[in-house]
Amino acid sequence: MSNAPPSERIVAIVGRPNVGKSALFNRLVRRRLAIVHSEEGVTRDRLMARAEWLGQRFQIVDTGGLALMDRAKSGDEILQATADQVQAAIEDAAAVILVVDLTVGLQPLDMEVARLLRTSGRPVLVAANKADLPGQDDKAEDFASLGFPVFAVSAAHGRGIEELMEAVLPHLPPASADPELVRLKVAVVGRPNVGKSSYINRLTGKNRVIVSAVPGTTRDTIDVPFTLKAADGGERHYWLVDTAGMRKQGRVHESVEKFSLFRAEQCIAEADIVVLVMDAEDGPGTQEKKVAAMIREHHKACVVLVNKWDLAKGTEVKAADYEESMRKELFFLGDIPVLFVSAASGFQIRRSFEVIDAVASRLETKMPTGVLNRVIRDAFAKSQPPFSRGKQLKFYYATQTGQNPPRVTLFVNNPTLSTPSHQAFLTARLREAFDLAGVPLVLRYRSSHGAKGPETAR
Repeated sequence: MSNAPPSERIVAIVGRPNVGKSALFNRLVRRRLAIVHSEEGVTRDRLMARAEWLGQRFQIVDTGGLALMDRAKSGDEILQATADQVQAAIEDAAAVILVVDLTVGLQPLDMEVARLLRTSGRPVLVAANKADLPGQDDKAEDFASLGFPVFAVSAAHGRGIEELMEAVLPHLPPASADPELVRLKVAVVGRPNVGKSSYINRLTGKNRVIVSAVPGTTRDTIDVPFTLKAADGGERHYWLVDTAGMRKQGRVHESVEKFSLFRAEQCIAEADIVVLVMDAEDGPGTQEKKVAAMIREHHKACVVLVNKWDLAKGTEVKAADYEESMRKELFFLGDIPVLFVSAASGFQIRRSFEVIDAVASRLETKMPTGVLNRVIRDAFAKSQPPFSRGKQLKFYYATQTGQNPPRVTLFVNNPTLSTPSHQAFLTARLREAFDLAGVPLVLRYRSSHGAKGPETAR
């Protein structure tokens, strides 16, 4: 394990399974990101989120439960990968919070974890968790033999958290004078075991996310910071969010899986861009159609990655034919970019993020008012504007009213005269004129006297 001094303001939370690490993580980030459950080993990957305490900003990392065992004897691929994730988190951290369970006292595995941490060279503070009542604080002394400062806390109720963080924060390196980076959020979604985690690991060059042949290895959503070196010499900053695989509803039995599914759906709503990963050998199915519908419902930019293309090529399926068939299945996503990749071999991985970056740029598209109005007037002239009860839709003027995604408000004589078919025609003209591939365009209709009409996004 590296003893090099850390350069990042990162705090790692470690400990044996089921001592309350995820509850402490959620308390520090002030929202429920990690899954909290009585089942051991619920957190498998390391989760990273931004936090602010006592006026200081930093990143907090929740790790999988440390079950240190003879790996050669364990034969458990996921447990081995979890242990690797924990060690990587410790190496990246500026300070470590070792969480123990005050209600059961010092355990042999607590001492084993402490021995590991002593070799890391990182400052360590012990959070004796589940001290829900003041009278339990004295039990924290049982953990003094670990050789680190001990704080009695209750992650569930917030007791002792401020005192703990007052001791943690001085160990962090000085904050950068630069303003906090603005990162676009890219949610990577898809069914279990299509290669979402492998894609993120290949893209970032780090094993940030556990990869296993076992479907459903990722249960939480995993935030991974990523910086792209652009062709123009600049840098683009992103959060890559690996989501739990979205299963058919009938297969979601456990409360853990249900919350994972909810978080994946929530990530789509919160994302700037959604990357839908599919297995080349399976193609789009019911779940992909549901995800595509959610992407459209939330007005999200999208890129589709057909992963494991190196395996599908053996079937002699041409990429063009595959894409044509896929677009028919997911027709309501329109002109989304589709890329054929292999996370295992690295085929087109760099190219994939160049495409994602291009879509990100289109989210900020600015439409000059003069050009915008010329395109719309030309579209009205080349189409038959809708009629209803002897009245025809008339266009007066339009203006761009938002970005990410682009929004255009059209002022017309009567918004209720607009029809879905005419909206689709108009949207297609605007998308072509302003190169909006992969990005939704939201049209809003208003009358000249303020009456509101339909809103459409395509």
